[in-house]
Amino acid sequence: RFAWVLQLFHESFDEGFEGSWVVSGKEEYSGVWKHEKSDGHEDYGLLVSEPARKYAIVKELDSPVTLKDGTVVLQFEVRLQNGLECGGAYLKYIRPQEAGWDAKEFDNDTPYTIMFGPDKCGSTNKVHFILKHKNPKTGKYVEHHLKSPPSVPYDKLSHVYTAILKPDNEVRILVDGEEKSKANFLSADDFEPALIPSKTIPDPDDKKPEDWDERAKIPDPAAVKPDDWDEDAPTEILDEEATKPEGWLDDEPEEVDDPEAAKPEDWDDEEDGEWEAPKIDNPKCEEAPGCGEWKRPMKQNPAYKGKWHAPMIDNPNYKGIWKPQEIPNPEYFELDKPDFDPIAAIGIEIWTMQDGILFDNILIADDEKVATAILEKTWKPKFDVEKEKQKAEEAAAADSEDLSEFQQKKIFSVLYKIADIPFLEPYKIKIIDIIEKGEKQPNITISILASVAVILVTVLFRTIFGGKKPVAPVKPVAEVKKPSATEADAAGSSGDKEEKEDDTTV
Repeated sequence: RFAWVLQLFHESFDEGFEGSWVVSGKEEYSGVWKHEKSDGHEDYGLLVSEPARKYAIVKELDSPVTLKDGTVVLQFEVRLQNGLECGGAYLKYIRPQEAGWDAKEFDNDTPYTIMFGPDKCGSTNKVHFILKHKNPKTGKYVEHHLKSPPSVPYDKLSHVYTAILKPDNEVRILVDGEEKSKANFLSADDFEPALIPSKTIPDPDDKKPEDWDERAKIPDPAAVKPDDWDEDAPTEILDEEATKPEGWLDDEPEEVDDPEAAKPEDWDDEEDGEWEAPKIDNPKCEEAPGCGEWKRPMKQNPAYKGKWHAPMIDNPNYKGIWKPQEIPNPEYFELDKPDFDPIAAIGIEIWTMQDGILFDNILIADDEKVATAILEKTWKPKFDVEKEKQKAEEAAAADSEDLSEFQQKKIFSVLYKIADIPFLEPYKIKIIDIIEKGEKQPNITISILASVAVILVTVLFRTIFGGKKPVAPVKPVAEVKKPSATEADAAGSSGDKEEKEDDTTV
């Protein structure tokens, strides 16, 4: 461990986890935790050893850590040694529990203060930051999700995730020491739902009047169908001016028996029926304009008008779209700072389809310099070694016959970076969904590039020229099977949006 004074908690896993961390005794958490070295290093971590399992483990702190005074830094390393297709790799910072709580009871329902870290499955690809905050008016805890979380790095290298909570209500999210997202806890633009509820809400008892007309346009009641409007006229008619092409072979069939086909020696007419030669395209028809009976083609009927409808006019009774009246929100409150619950324990409670997830250097500090120093001392040397190894492997792959696979990996890596561009935030989920389909089906890489290019060009066009030009449609790509709703939910935030106040002991 490191001896910095401002370090509140640091778990390096150098000495193992037995006796310090408590594995959940709940039957559903069948995944086995192991104390293992990171691949290619002498450094140990806490390993998720089996795929397609639920895992839960918790470490109770010697004393709760308060988040209300000064800066607090939450930081930890994760290495996805086998990648992450569907699963979580986040931490839960547990608030004080009821008296007599047993750590072996730790599970998905154990109340937490903050949930932070990577989560990836289906269209979900984010570094979660979720705050559970108690509404002082109702006593209910509500989950508040960071609206613009960064994406999970697309590789199998060690990465360090940092959340810095500042006394001015700012929170900064860093990946590998680089800021990826910044927000204000009290800003309605940064968290969903907003930490401070709206002052008013729609009156749930207000009802729309029966005579309220929301139709902006109505059929003209004075309009009359013209006498010459034939609703029964067909859309197409025979082209009476068409003539049979010269050289048309009326007496030749379009298909003929294959002259090279022969009846199999083991064919039994009594058991298999009378043998018939397979059909092939008539070779004579290949040089002629057509074979068989010639028929006049159909053409668009110039007299076709379809069903008649009265033209639309402005509705003289139009009152607009009805909305219930606003009333004071009984759950509204004001505050200058979030009323954070203390952190009494750190837990990992995840479901994942991949093994090889390695957690290391879990840190709580009250000085950014301490977190940076530990990052430079513990994570940076490992990352540099892994990065050099990755470059060597990519160079070797580029020189091998498997060039296309190498190029595809590089393409997808670049596309994930494009998805993180701030001005593409409204399209981020759509872009990531398209990229993940391409990873599953590499043969559609060109379609993926085209789809992302369409989104990028459209956004640039609207940014440069303004206006309300509709977003160009993204060319669809082949569907891939997604995890079930149950699986996807399990990999993400599994807590309810609200929970009743617990009787806690701080």
